[in-house]
Amino acid sequence: MKIVVGLGNPGPKYETTRHNVGFLAADRLIDKWQASGPLKKNQAEIYEATLNGEKVLIIKPQTYMNLSGRSVGPLFSFYKLEPSDLIVIHDDLDLQPLTIRIKTGGGTGGHNGLKSVDENLGNDKTGYHRIRIGIGRGDAGAVDHVLDQLSDQELSVLDKLLDQVADAVEQTLKGNVQAAMTKYNRREQ
Repeated sequence: MKIVVGLGNPGPKYETTRHNVGFLAADRLIDKWQASGPLKKNQAEIYEATLNGEKVLIIKPQTYMNLSGRSVGPLFSFYKLEPSDLIVIHDDLDLQPLTIRIKTGGGTGGHNGLKSVDENLGNDKTGYHRIRIGIGRGDAGAVDHVLDQLSDQELSVLDKLLDQVADAVEQTLKGNVQAAMTKYNRREQ
């Protein structure tokens, strides 16, 4: 069993904000994999799919970004998963807008959603995979920037990028993390 978590904020107000690119990526996977659900449990929407003969849960925490770990931690523990069984998809202020990078483990980079996930998994479980979607810093302060709506142009580019995110998730789930990093961690995409 594997878990893929898209980080974001629930509700229509936040649906197409920069902070919700993780939710948008989760939605792409739900559609692509024809996942069943949602089951509402552990303060999350949980979708179930099968990929390469393995059960995969796609999780959209409904706790708001800064408390995302409250949904992820109990599911991670219940299924007795290892960090390598978890992929978290999230926005990243430090990456160029609409680029992706894949990393395993490491710090939170100040991302409150990741801080919450780490706190709820425990310090010995932070070696999970992360798929980071760049949103840049913008001209506004960080809070305003992440909560701003994506422009039509950004949404058009993001639509294509979400296909790359889906591919990166699939490669990671197959154990091809290094190949996915080689493909997507380039400077130009």
